[in-house]
Amino acid sequence: MITAQLSRRTLLRALAALPAATVFPGLQALAAPEAGKVKITAVKAMAIKNIANNCLIRIETDAGLVGYGEAGASGPMARARIETMRNLLIGKDPLAIEVHFHQMTSLMHTYMAQIGVISGIDMALWDLAGKILNKPVCVLMGGPFRDAIPMYSHGLGFNMLDKGSCREWAARIKAMPEGFNAFKNGIDPVLGVPAARYANTLMPEDLRKVHAAYTNTRDAVGDEIDIAVHCHNEMDTPSAIGVAKAVESMNPLFLEDPLNVTFHEGWAALKRSTRIPILTGEKLELVRGFKPFLDTQVADIVHPDLAFAGGLTGTKKIADYAALTRTPVALHNVGSLILTIANAHFGASIQNFYRSESALGRPTRHVEKMAASNPPEVRQSKLKVPMGAGLGLDLNQEYLKANLVDGEPWWG
Repeated sequence: MITAQLSRRTLLRALAALPAATVFPGLQALAAPEAGKVKITAVKAMAIKNIANNCLIRIETDAGLVGYGEAGASGPMARARIETMRNLLIGKDPLAIEVHFHQMTSLMHTYMAQIGVISGIDMALWDLAGKILNKPVCVLMGGPFRDAIPMYSHGLGFNMLDKGSCREWAARIKAMPEGFNAFKNGIDPVLGVPAARYANTLMPEDLRKVHAAYTNTRDAVGDEIDIAVHCHNEMDTPSAIGVAKAVESMNPLFLEDPLNVTFHEGWAALKRSTRIPILTGEKLELVRGFKPFLDTQVADIVHPDLAFAGGLTGTKKIADYAALTRTPVALHNVGSLILTIANAHFGASIQNFYRSESALGRPTRHVEKMAASNPPEVRQSKLKVPMGAGLGLDLNQEYLKANLVDGEPWWG
């Protein structure tokens, strides 16, 4: 029995240790009559272009049903890892999602779990479960809390240090049919740092450039569009604190990942120094990665990626842990249509959802072209949740085949 005498941290530990069987009671109730009727016959991986070096996962069954997911791994890496897990999956019931998740994430030593590959497999299992049970994934996961999820996009193709360029960009984004009302704009071009590389300690002149760049952007878009500061873990603690001070006057939506990804006291120092919401998580895995950030409350918003953090199952556990401290959950995503729609179902299935990133609305429309029918629908910066069976996807297989990464095998 959990009593009021327990400390906050003890409460968090106790709740996190509750049996996994309580996480998805809806799935368990619906799956019981269908248990054991369908068997997994194959798990395949295939990489296509323009999805940030992720790969797609396809699970086939003896019933002819197929489930799709997206893994945070290359095609060769995913296929190698899948081979180590064959005995855990082939011939097994796809509806036993919690069992599969536990067994795959418990692999040790030589075959230690690669969470990115497991994430894609887990996603595909949920898609299959929805098709077997003729229910949308968000319903099986306990929702829907909402029928459309808030989105944010990326500030690309302009120079934040040039006021004219900022105004041109503002006009372009305001004309987009998706109506995005939030963008995150990268700091690396302003600093002249290659994306996702470490920066030297920032000097006063660097911070003046940062202030000018984000002030120009705010002036160009006005108050109707929110702007976030997008970092890639490239700064030391004094630099991160300096950036927060430099941009605070333009009221950023959030400051993302200014410090290196592991938890350390620098995150607490940054949190104490600013009123800007701090967001992190795209490189963290499972509850274990997010726990120190949540326990110490140094992250105002956590930001897992379904393709890296543990799929739908693992990320739901993260969201439930975050809910204990009423921490919002955003989703990182620069992947395919599969990951984008999985984000929609996940965002509909939890109460503490914040926003999802996506590459929808790009001039190339490369994500939208992955749909054979039922394309993603974004209006007023919200993505409608497809309510068909599983993820509700209808993939354009010919488009996927035409965009294979060089040397990748076709999975058909």
